[in-house]
Amino acid sequence: MKVELQISENIDEPYIVIHSNKMTAQIQQIMEILQSPGNVITVMDNDQLIVLEPSEIYMLRMEDERLNVYCQQKKYVSGKRLYEMEKILGSTFMRISKSTLINLKQISRVESSFHGSMLVILKNGNKDYISRKYLPDFKKYLGI
Repeated sequence: MKVELQISENIDEPYIVIHSNKMTAQIQQIMEILQSPGNVITVMDNDQLIVLEPSEIYMLRMEDERLNVYCQQKKYVSGKRLYEMEKILGSTFMRISKSTLINLKQISRVESSFHGSMLVILKNGNKDYISRKYLPDFKKYLGI
């Protein structure tokens, strides 16, 4: 995808135009990111509403029908669904299983496991297996 920026002093408010011969998943994702009101995430900690930046989030996992949001040292609960968070968080997060999203910038290491699966270990110590369905995209991200 080509990107072009034009600076013009007579423009009051920035605007974006995308030229394409068809709608693609990449264009749709870019449009959703650009049109989203912000990347601030709200979670609950007991009775308090906490505001998080995406960079503070290490992993999101559905557990017991609740979306748990794992940060460096704490775990919070979100009222959103996993697919909603996936749209909000964008390309720095990747789904590694039906129930888990990880922050790609928080990966510490990846270990091979039994039957060709892989275990991802995050910088805060959280671990999860990458399911076979999502493994090809993850390997592509790693360049292997």
